[in-house]
Amino acid sequence: MIITDCPISGLKTIQLKVHGDARGFFVERFHAKRFADAGLPTEFSQDNHSRSAPHILRGLHYQHTPPQGKLVGVIRGRVWDVAVDIRKDSKTFGQYYGVELSGDNGVLFWMPAGFAHGFCVLGDEPADMLYKVTGLYNQAGEGGILYNDPDLKIDWPISNPQVSERDTNLMSWKDYCKNIPEWKPL
Repeated sequence: MIITDCPISGLKTIQLKVHGDARGFFVERFHAKRFADAGLPTEFSQDNHSRSAPHILRGLHYQHTPPQGKLVGVIRGRVWDVAVDIRKDSKTFGQYYGVELSGDNGVLFWMPAGFAHGFCVLGDEPADMLYKVTGLYNQAGEGGILYNDPDLKIDWPISNPQVSERDTNLMSWKDYCKNIPEWKPL
């Protein structure tokens, strides 16, 4: 496992060792001791699995109560995964980082609480994402920011994405900045 710090503090990519041959492959997606030795969380509250059709874009979502960090990976297909720093006291507040995750590349993306998360499906195959979260889902504690807000300037690598009605009605970055939740580290 190779862990790389991303340009935004707190974000990390984890390159997993994929053992493959003509029969297929095997990969350890989570190993508590190795994660702990690397300073990554080892206690997760919930595992989630989502499937998205080609050209779908989801996000930008976050949960502040309870704070929720996410360990995200793809087991089928390809996505471009984005984390936006929404911690008001951060030096990188309002900046984003994106990384390609796929069923073949063995990369996981860690984002602690205080990031809005979104992704778009690349290519013509559906994408299955698995993610572990550090806080149980709480609908009353979630929020979202418009994926194509001009102030964030996220360069999504697909044109004309399919976006849910809910996600097209999320708040603007300016509205988020008027009422920023208190982000407490886990």
